[in-house]
Amino acid sequence: MSIRTKTIRLTLQLSLSFFLFIFINGEAKCRNGCDMALASYHVWPGANLTYISHIFNRTIPDILKYNPEITNQDSITSNTRINVPFSCDCLNGDFLGHTFVYKTVFGDTYKKVATMVLANLTTEYWLKRVNTYDPINIPDYAMINVTVNCSCGDRDVSDDYGLFATYPLRRGENLSTVAMESVVPAELLEKFNPGLDFGSGSGIVFVPARDAYGKFPSLKTSSKGISLGAIAGIIVAAIFGATIFAVCLYFVFYRSKQIEEESFLQGSSDEHFNEHLRPPKLEKITESGLLFGVISPRPTGITVDKSVEFSYEELAKATNNFSMENKIGQGGFGLVFYGMLKGKRAAIKKMDMQASKEFFAELKVLTHVHHLNLVRLIGYCVEGSLFLVYEYIENGNLGEHLRGSGRNPLSWSTRVQIALDTARGLEYIHEHTVPLYIHRDIKSANILIDKDFRAKVADFGLTKLTEFGSTSLHTRLVGTFGYMPPEYAQYGDVSPKVDVYAFGVVLYELISAKEAIVKTNEVITESKGLVALFEDVLNQNGARDGLSKVVDPKLDDYPLDSVCKVAQLGKACTHENPQLRPSMRSIVVALMTISSSTEDWDIGSFYENQGLVHLMTGR
Repeated sequence: MSIRTKTIRLTLQLSLSFFLFIFINGEAKCRNGCDMALASYHVWPGANLTYISHIFNRTIPDILKYNPEITNQDSITSNTRINVPFSCDCLNGDFLGHTFVYKTVFGDTYKKVATMVLANLTTEYWLKRVNTYDPINIPDYAMINVTVNCSCGDRDVSDDYGLFATYPLRRGENLSTVAMESVVPAELLEKFNPGLDFGSGSGIVFVPARDAYGKFPSLKTSSKGISLGAIAGIIVAAIFGATIFAVCLYFVFYRSKQIEEESFLQGSSDEHFNEHLRPPKLEKITESGLLFGVISPRPTGITVDKSVEFSYEELAKATNNFSMENKIGQGGFGLVFYGMLKGKRAAIKKMDMQASKEFFAELKVLTHVHHLNLVRLIGYCVEGSLFLVYEYIENGNLGEHLRGSGRNPLSWSTRVQIALDTARGLEYIHEHTVPLYIHRDIKSANILIDKDFRAKVADFGLTKLTEFGSTSLHTRLVGTFGYMPPEYAQYGDVSPKVDVYAFGVVLYELISAKEAIVKTNEVITESKGLVALFEDVLNQNGARDGLSKVVDPKLDDYPLDSVCKVAQLGKACTHENPQLRPSMRSIVVALMTISSSTEDWDIGSFYENQGLVHLMTGR
């Protein structure tokens, strides 16, 4: 390795370190959310579980887990509260909350949506802030954003409470009544809600809540606000770091040039450089945000776990020096190894320095985005190679379950749940993050299955970000053949509908267990896309009979009606015209309906796509 090559490599490592310093420590008021929060929903006369489940995009069984007092899901008592689970996210790096999408009906105003539809879980002010429609002229059937605040706890108050309900106060309630109902000491409620008047009869407080097992879970992470002093400290540290970085960069290039000239005169070579030695150690970005010796006080409230940056030694030890026996996967940008880090199982992706673009793309998405159905990033390392450390998902990927040997076949209900989980993860990055993201590489191999057979979307290395309102971007062709829609494969047009198309292919895989490209002739090398295969089946007379012939033969018992609906949903997703494909939000609602036993509500009003209306009404 030449001195110039080593210089460039060192410069890249310095650049990576500085980027990560700014990226991780230069953020604002929150970093991570938490998997779960609860909305304490006051049931108004006429509301029912079906309606509430649609508002919050949760299934009725999910809601019932947190409401054991409900014995009949078809009848809930008015003027009582029920707890509705939702993910608590760090929105725009500014505050903890979750943005739902609500479709307006005739007569809706921001005030009505806030006070009645959302039962005061949000406010008229917030609805005006996050939407652009004229408050006195909101169109019917418009999609509006509804932001609900939440809390993940406060380690400075107590570690004993890690699940919180967003609790709108009502007239007649006070500190004593809330403490009695929640079985939480009044003094703790005050500490969790400093400065709030529990006797005002209005406003939102955050109250420790019980989980699905009836227990108060302890605190795992925190995401509190950040003080102005801390922000100032970050800015000063960033400026100082930038200055040091510039000096180091100048020194590296200046010194390397001198050394090269001296080496040339002396006739020395670098051929004996041992590339098998341990990679050079980078300056460490510590928990306190130290870089090149810059001292920066830890910003209060920013969650940067001690494991955010790992050393090369830690990862090598965890993977038995990256032994092939620890290899659990391989992608286009590197190998994935199993390892034990600080007593916890982890998946460690080792990437070449040439994959820095994909490394930064994945790091950026997974540091900003936190959702139950997206794989969680634990940390990273930039010594020698590029490393990303993820939570370990026990059951491998969907493709292995559908086509691998030695595994029990997935039941039909499990397959529908996996589809719903995947759709929820994609809906989140498409509609509820700023900026919005397009995955661009959805396939069965990138859908991981956990121990409870729930799905998480993984591998964000090809993710493309887009701004609000943009419908299509032009970009270089990346992804996996068989999952690419025509407009992308031919013209490079990228929109969220690229992911919708690929998701439709995954639906066909769930039905048939076939690969996205199907070999049609064992003797002659001929193949056919899975989309074309299903189109042939669904476009013929007697589609139900034809469909039963392509269903995974390992599925012994399945409801053919449900399979037909999923197949029709796959057909809608893979429509040749991207504008006629449904949104991921519509797909989530359709799959919720397919998986639910209560299908007696008017699903048609939830869709922009007429094909989905026909699908769900059985036409």
